[in-house]
Amino acid sequence: MNWIFLLVASLFEVTWAVALKYSDGFTKPFPATISAIGMVLSVVFLGLAVRTIPLGTAYAIWTGIGAGLTATAAIFLFGESLDPSRILCLGLIITGTIALKLTTI
Repeated sequence: MNWIFLLVASLFEVTWAVALKYSDGFTKPFPATISAIGMVLSVVFLGLAVRTIPLGTAYAIWTGIGAGLTATAAIFLFGESLDPSRILCLGLIITGTIALKLTTI
């Protein structure tokens, strides 16, 4: 169950990051509110996950999933670059995140 909490925390991390972009520096109330709520929920679920998952592993996976999915969302939502080196680096983040999960008991 704690791994599910970690996944949910990561998804809320993506939510707040994307909403932050839409909030235009917290000048638009609705996306700013979604961003703030996403931040809180992300940390709450991370806190639930680290009850049994080692902190270093949980934090690395949380940020890895969040960074990978946020960068992917930015490509589709905001037209950010699909440069091959960028895609390679995203692949490395995803590979490292999966490897951390597989090596954690």
